[in-house]
Amino acid sequence: MNIRRDDTVIVLSGDDKGVKGKVIAVSPKEDKVIVEKVNVIHKHVKPRKQGEAGGIIDAEGAIYASKVALYCSKCGKGVRVKMKDVDGKKVRVCAKCGQEL
Repeated sequence: MNIRRDDTVIVLSGDDKGVKGKVIAVSPKEDKVIVEKVNVIHKHVKPRKQGEAGGIIDAEGAIYASKVALYCSKCGKGVRVKMKDVDGKKVRVCAKCGQEL
């Protein structure tokens, strides 16, 4: 899985196609990611403490990692990733333009 937390991604398919957002959480076991303002669901929350209000809360739901691509600011679109060795460290770079992601 090439996507990590705090990456900027673009949604490739689904209701939110074309939306850019920051990755909040990654679940490699399930191969899912949670992206800001993408796949917003309504949660019905009960009040847990006395005096606390219950209600309907909007929250981001998980989507499959295959439905998102890393966003390259130089190319201006979602791109595939190559691994490159820079000073003995593995670095992710854009497969098209070679910019470090």
